[in-house]
Amino acid sequence: MPKYMTKQRKAFLEFLSEHSDEQLSVKQIAVALEDRNISLSAVYRNLSALEEDGKIRRVSKSGSREVYYQYIGDEHCRDCLHLSCEKCGKTFHMGVSGAETLIKNVALAENFAVDKSNTVLYGICKACQKK
Repeated sequence: MPKYMTKQRKAFLEFLSEHSDEQLSVKQIAVALEDRNISLSAVYRNLSALEEDGKIRRVSKSGSREVYYQYIGDEHCRDCLHLSCEKCGKTFHMGVSGAETLIKNVALAENFAVDKSNTVLYGICKACQKK
């Protein structure tokens, strides 16, 4: 991302950081930022720059051709496993002890090193299980 911080870029980053627990499509982001005069092309441009900087995670959900983006610019987010609810779309940080246990078990059983910064587990969150 260029170092020059325009008013639009600042609003874009504020929006993403406020929604870092969600995976959002380009359309969802663009609609949310319409009132801040941020064009669709500016959304694409900023997402591309953030992805290059490693501050955005791009994901495709099973059964969908649409691409979703999640802001992971916060340092604490990069070193976490993420849990994503298939019903409500929210994404959560997996607890440290649970994540470490899972990573160790995969390493021992499969002789495989998990990349925490690029791992999302999908399922149904506690709140959606109650519905």
